[in-house]
Amino acid sequence: MQKTDLMKQIRDELLAGTHLPLYSYRKANNYFPVIGEGSHDAKIMFVGEAPGENEAKTGKPFCGRSGKVLDDLLAHIGIPRSEVYVTNIVKDRPQANRDPKPEEIDIYAPFLDRQIEIIKPRVIATLGRFSMVYVMTRLGLEDILKPISVMHGGLFEAKTEWGRVKIAPLYHPAVAVYNAGMLGELKKDFEIINKAVS
Repeated sequence: MQKTDLMKQIRDELLAGTHLPLYSYRKANNYFPVIGEGSHDAKIMFVGEAPGENEAKTGKPFCGRSGKVLDDLLAHIGIPRSEVYVTNIVKDRPQANRDPKPEEIDIYAPFLDRQIEIIKPRVIATLGRFSMVYVMTRLGLEDILKPISVMHGGLFEAKTEWGRVKIAPLYHPAVAVYNAGMLGELKKDFEIINKAVS
């Protein structure tokens, strides 16, 4: 199957996923699942935690204030958003923008695993601590995990079935929404992505 067909399969399963823990909340609010967006041949994949309200209303990842920060950070390193793939671990919005629960991550994460296998990125940039912990654990790097305040801006390598992949743990762009002083640090951290791809 082509990458697009495999991604459509994921979309269809999510749309019909009555077993998903946030499905009834999605339906009650006329929200959409937020599957992901970008190039299916992307070298860089960004993985956030869970969609916010703007994302759930449109079905597009990172389209609210955090998305504006993400766009600015991509512009800072000269990478068009259309060339990367952006998604979250949890594909539905948790109530009141709360953190995703461990059982929600467990149920939604296999969709992310499949997306990673379809895209086969060279770099996975994790946005926030939940995605950092999940991706690094999933790729066998749980032994080196430390708090995101220590890990951010670093570059780590893992072996996968399609070759080596680099993981760049980054703060979630929302930190700059709530504290504009963090933008400089985020920009510096994002610069590691160019190094990882070159």
